[in-house]
Amino acid sequence: MADAPRARKLAKRISQIVASALEHEVKDPRLARVTITDTKVTADLHDATVYYTVLGDKLDAEPDRQGAAQALESAKGVLRTMVGQGTGVRFTPTLTFVADTVPEDAKHIDDLLARARAADAEVAAIASGASHAGEPDPYRAPREDEDDDED
Repeated sequence: MADAPRARKLAKRISQIVASALEHEVKDPRLARVTITDTKVTADLHDATVYYTVLGDKLDAEPDRQGAAQALESAKGVLRTMVGQGTGVRFTPTLTFVADTVPEDAKHIDDLLARARAADAEVAAIASGASHAGEPDPYRAPREDEDDDED
């Protein structure tokens, strides 16, 4: 069983090797916009999960996630060979590619924040013309004792 720092180091090294290989070695055009975001290695160093995201060409264009997934699956053997050569470990971990959901989550959070800002602006607009309920001076004045002069 390996220790956690060794697994983190190996995961970082695998990320670097896979990213470099996608950029320089693998000549699949579907992988041109793929970015490696994170890698997790199991404690026994036998399995590595590589998280990736596919960036779009333009702001409005939807990236080809399905094509990138297929291209990564077909290049898995070559990438594993390169990881084995680059890490020098006795057993080269198996690679599993998982699409990272961070960009979609960030967009969802941005949308929620925009809705909250709009709701806050609506409440502020309603509150700008409102007045307080009740009397202007909400505190009761202490009861004045009648003087004993009237007796």
